[in-house]
Amino acid sequence: MITVHHLEDSRSQRVIWLLEELGVSYDIKRYDRDKETGLGPKALYDIHPLGKSPVITHDGHVIAETGAIFEYVLDTFDPDHRLHPERGTSESREFIYWLHYAEGSAMPPLLMKLVFSRLPERAPGLVRPVVKGVARKAQDGFVDPRLTEHVEYWEASLAATGWFVGDQFSAADIMMSFPLEAVGSRFPMQRYKTIRNFLNRCHDRSAYQSALERGGPYAYA
Repeated sequence: MITVHHLEDSRSQRVIWLLEELGVSYDIKRYDRDKETGLGPKALYDIHPLGKSPVITHDGHVIAETGAIFEYVLDTFDPDHRLHPERGTSESREFIYWLHYAEGSAMPPLLMKLVFSRLPERAPGLVRPVVKGVARKAQDGFVDPRLTEHVEYWEASLAATGWFVGDQFSAADIMMSFPLEAVGSRFPMQRYKTIRNFLNRCHDRSAYQSALERGGPYAYA
């Protein structure tokens, strides 16, 4: 049986959702973040040297990185291609692109937004105004324009069918849900109706709701 090593408020929520969609039996081992650093505990480092989540263990294998976990789970538990297209097709190439774009290109500007937005509150009082000015300049001059590019790209990509690959829900939509949810807490999204409709349809899925019940509170939900 698969064990999902689940760090609170982390990207491992998507792995739980994927397993729920496929009806795969799994166990969850929960980990709390350190209250000061926000990092995973030593017990998670004992599973994987980087102490990151998601990580799964299955049949003696330890698999990290969300995209790699998705490929493993789909290859092992989705022989009928319910949530991913057959390899070698044009849809498969598109699917693999979104699977890895979600972490490879979409997340860095979101992480930069998070870092720069938190810098002032963590700076010593005397230099806080200077740090706030530097952080605001970095966001206005670089981070926010890059985020806008990505958000516009998502909106356009969803416009045709409402999903990222073809005209049906797939595991690519599960992968892409995280950056789309995360951006809403850090970026004005009122005019992006297609993205909001996509997230509403994702949240309405019974497997998504079951994953929340199994995984526990989730900051972006």
